[in-house]
Amino acid sequence: MSAVIDFSDKLTNEDIIITPAAREVMGKLFADVDDDEITAIRVFVSGGGCSGMTYGMTFTGERFDHDKVMQADGFDVFIDSFAYNYLKGVEIDYVENGMNGASFVFNNVFASTGGSGACGGCGGA
Repeated sequence: MSAVIDFSDKLTNEDIIITPAAREVMGKLFADVDDDEITAIRVFVSGGGCSGMTYGMTFTGERFDHDKVMQADGFDVFIDSFAYNYLKGVEIDYVENGMNGASFVFNNVFASTGGSGACGGCGGA
């Protein structure tokens, strides 16, 4: 007998938290896009190794079969199932740092993977 896996494409605030400050800026950036093919903001994960994973966002016009979707005010957020494994429980915030400018910040990025952020000693110098 084979097991049936129930896949939900809905993202909730329990899966990933987007702070009000981040939602506001994401909404403004999305509204400024002058391309009818852009339908959402994709949150992604890439990289690995000693420098850790890289977390980011980009505009997208393509939704994949295993994307999870969060509906926000005026835009959608897509996260593919691979990235979701690293992003579950993450908080995306927008922080203004005075002279250093402003940026999106991913908080609690190690919560879902149990990592510590420390290098495991791969031998690189």
